[in-house]
Amino acid sequence: MSLNETPSGERIHIGFFGLRNAGKSSLVNAVTGQELSLVSDIAGTTTDPVQKAMELLPLGPAVIIDTPGTDDTGALGELRVKRAKDVLQKTDIAVLVTEAGRGLLPAERELEALIGERGIPCIIAENKTDLLAADRSGSADSADENTVRVSALTGEGVHELKEMLADLARAWAADRKVLIRDLLSPADLTVLVIPIDESAPKGRLILPQQQVMRDILDGHGKFIVCQPEELKETLAALSEKPKLVITDSQVFGRVDRDVPADILLTSFSILFARYKGELGELVKGANALSSLKTGDRVLISEGCTHHRQCRDIGTVKMPGWIREFCGAEPEFEFTSGGTFPEDLSGFRLIVHCGGCMLNEAEMQRRMRQAKAQQVPIVNYGIAIAHMHGILARSLEPFGPGPA
Repeated sequence: MSLNETPSGERIHIGFFGLRNAGKSSLVNAVTGQELSLVSDIAGTTTDPVQKAMELLPLGPAVIIDTPGTDDTGALGELRVKRAKDVLQKTDIAVLVTEAGRGLLPAERELEALIGERGIPCIIAENKTDLLAADRSGSADSADENTVRVSALTGEGVHELKEMLADLARAWAADRKVLIRDLLSPADLTVLVIPIDESAPKGRLILPQQQVMRDILDGHGKFIVCQPEELKETLAALSEKPKLVITDSQVFGRVDRDVPADILLTSFSILFARYKGELGELVKGANALSSLKTGDRVLISEGCTHHRQCRDIGTVKMPGWIREFCGAEPEFEFTSGGTFPEDLSGFRLIVHCGGCMLNEAEMQRRMRQAKAQQVPIVNYGIAIAHMHGILARSLEPFGPGPA
């Protein structure tokens, strides 16, 4: 991804679902104007979800996902069906592709119900209108305003489908949270503390840092950036007292010592806890850190995949901090990227990254899953602040609610 592109986690995720040979892949190609998915007359051509981030007018930045048919059979087919349904976990808008002129089959109604149970807005695209008799073409049989009749082959109705998607995308965008600008006034100054060490990417800033900067600018605020060892000197040189200091969680303890008590302090990771998760629930999860015992299983999960370094925060630093804090030897297991266990019942605690590479739907789904199975979940920034005894201070920018 180039620095000029909208991150995938910030794009609306649109999934195309349906039975085999309903024309999902053909419709995806027609909507995107690209040969995104392999197309053939053979049922089950799409064997794995195919996704691509793109700029799609009139929607703007989006992630389009084509899925296998949910009526696949056999042992391998069942795995494909599971993967298709797993896509719902990160879907913001669903397109249920059916065949025009026959109504919904029981399996399609089941899929529609599953989408509805998850609260995902859904458009029913009645495809293959080109195969209907002339007197049966035109508008969809259903009076449902979220149903559209299309032909992936001729392009009929594709423009109308894209307009419907754009309307839902605008509603989705209007309901989105902001990262930080609601905490600041345009005149406020923010100091960002960003360590440049062996884990920092060469020649660039990491995504959470970029996004915080952009959100401050979107709110017409101003900020300055320094490294932890320069913070005291930077604060002393300022003619204006900053409203807020935001730090990388890994240097939370040092920054806390250097920031006067009358300046608000938090971390990039805690900002993302509020932005993509449920801050109050994650704060509750921090309480489980002090009760960990030797042999307790702890899941450390990251939403991205990256090259592990010798001082990697997830696999090295976090386990070390937890062992030191609880005075025990828990057993640590690790997941990354799209991998997150379905069965969490054997874990005593989940420690999750900030989730900057996950969209909100996926991060919220993971939190609901943990809550349903009664496993506490906390994120990196909140865990580190709690273990340093500065969690209360790091939550002050958000008011009394999160604590």
